[in-house]
Amino acid sequence: MVHAISLGLILFASWLLMSGILEPFILILGVLSCAAVVAIAMRMDVVDHEAVPVHLTFAAIVYWRWLLWEIVKANIDVTKRILMPSVGISPTMARLKATQRTDLGRVVYANSITLTPGTITIDIDDEGFILIHAISRDGVAGLEEGTMDRKVTAMEEGTR
Repeated sequence: MVHAISLGLILFASWLLMSGILEPFILILGVLSCAAVVAIAMRMDVVDHEAVPVHLTFAAIVYWRWLLWEIVKANIDVTKRILMPSVGISPTMARLKATQRTDLGRVVYANSITLTPGTITIDIDDEGFILIHAISRDGVAGLEEGTMDRKVTAMEEGTR
C-alpha cells in the first residue's frame, strides 16, 4: 500500500508541476486521474518495490548528487579530448563484475555508466558482468577502481 500511495503522490506532484493550474475543479480532476492510474497499475500488479522504490529515496538523492559531479568531470574530460587532439583517445572495452544483488541495482549501475560521457554499457549478462566501452583507457580504469559500483551497491542497500 505504501508503494501505491507514493506512486499516487509522485504522479500528482508531476501533474501539478506540469500543469501549474490551482483551480479546485481542475485539482479534483487531477487527483481523480492519478487515482485511476494507480488503480490500473495495482490491477496490473506492477506496483511493487522495484516499480516504486520508496526505500531508495534518501540514498538515491545522495547518489545522484555524487553522479552529477561525475558527469560534470567526464564532460570536461571528453571536451578536452575533442579540443586537444594531443590528449588523444584510446577506445577500450572491458568486462566488469557488478556487485549489486538485484536487477534494479544492476540497471542503475549500467545506466550510470552510460550517463557518464565517454562510457557506455553494451551488455549485462546473467552472471552479473557488465560489458562497457570507454573513449579512453582512463575511463575504464576509473570504473575498474570500483567507486561507482560501491556507491550503487550502497544505494541499493539504502545506506550511504
